[in-house]
Amino acid sequence: MYDLKMKNLLACAAMGVFLVTGCSSDKDEPTPVIETPVIKEAISGDVSGVWTKGGTYKITGHIQIPAGKSLTIEEGVTVLFSDSVVKPEVIVKGNLYSLGTTAAPVKFTVPDAWKTAKNQYGNLWGGLTAAASSSEFVLNNTVLEYGGAVTTEESPSVKAKLYKEAGSHVPALYYANAAGKLIVTNSTIRNFNEDGFYIEGGQVIIANNFFYTTGVSGGDAINIKSGVQADVAFNVVYSPNTNALKLSNTGDRTPQAYVVGYNNTIINAGWRRPTTKGGSIWLEKGVRVDLYNNLLANDRYGIKRDKGNPEDARSVISSTFYYGQNQTTTDQFQPTEEIVKGVNDVISAKAAENDPKFVNYPLTTDMQNATFNSAWDFHLQTGSPAIGKGKTDFTRLFANGLLVNGVTYKSPAPTSYIGAFGTK
Repeated sequence: MYDLKMKNLLACAAMGVFLVTGCSSDKDEPTPVIETPVIKEAISGDVSGVWTKGGTYKITGHIQIPAGKSLTIEEGVTVLFSDSVVKPEVIVKGNLYSLGTTAAPVKFTVPDAWKTAKNQYGNLWGGLTAAASSSEFVLNNTVLEYGGAVTTEESPSVKAKLYKEAGSHVPALYYANAAGKLIVTNSTIRNFNEDGFYIEGGQVIIANNFFYTTGVSGGDAINIKSGVQADVAFNVVYSPNTNALKLSNTGDRTPQAYVVGYNNTIINAGWRRPTTKGGSIWLEKGVRVDLYNNLLANDRYGIKRDKGNPEDARSVISSTFYYGQNQTTTDQFQPTEEIVKGVNDVISAKAAENDPKFVNYPLTTDMQNATFNSAWDFHLQTGSPAIGKGKTDFTRLFANGLLVNGVTYKSPAPTSYIGAFGTK
């Protein structure tokens, strides 16, 4: 009897300990720590390391990533250029990794109070200017806006002889390492004074981006020179001052410029340029191009070449979709010695034929308009004549990807529709 009572007492004691410790464990769970995003003031000079998630970094002087160093910018970071006198430049001699997400992009921007109609074309900070020592450069889910300031003799890009002479507006992005790797994906480039990208070297993927409100008196969205091998795909370019793509082997660097450009949507290009040159895609000086599935709506010209110094004879152009709202535009799409005729193009000699049937974009919009409406939707409606007309059996340069900072970035696969978006 004694043994049985002791056993019962011990069992009850054990149960009590269990209950006490169980309750104690619940009470002792740590309170979740909510990290407050960092705010860094008055940044200038050399920068490297990590700019942490959600932080704000206020730039009040020129900054530089030194050669051999890297700067990683995490999702949701705001890089705020807040000195209207200095108009800071970003010099990249090392590596830059700007790694936003769809929900929390990285933003290179200015104070909201500066985003006025007067400053529609930026000019409020410089741009991202890379030296030949920059081996890796990534912009993913990144917004670049309100830059393109004019250089002076004191500008770091001029002193280092990285871009052009004093008096030039710097592009949103300049890259020049033929042995380097440049990746720009899922990003937005807007409100810049001159070119979007000016690229003179590198293995390059530019895909799934938006370009709009760029170029005052000149400027192309993507300007590529010799030393570059690039896949340029699934980009939307709205109303660039001159061309969406300017492709050239200028400089005669090795390797020869070779661009595979496909499934891009280009709208209202070229009409704001005061003099006549290009107005969609421009080819010159021995550049080698393969162009497929590009949708050109209300652009000033069709794909156009410099007839005195044209593209490489190996170039292939196929399955371009043309739409012109009026007869003047439609006439300037028609093949000539300058306007390139492609294989299996979708083209008409009559105005307003081949409506691409965008989900939400009035094709009667003034062709010189440069103000982008975020409600516009360039997906295709069911029944669009651009559906099923794309070519998919061609070789892109980086289908197997480029390894950058431990991540493999692949150029997207082509689609059977023409343009950057199919149906929803």
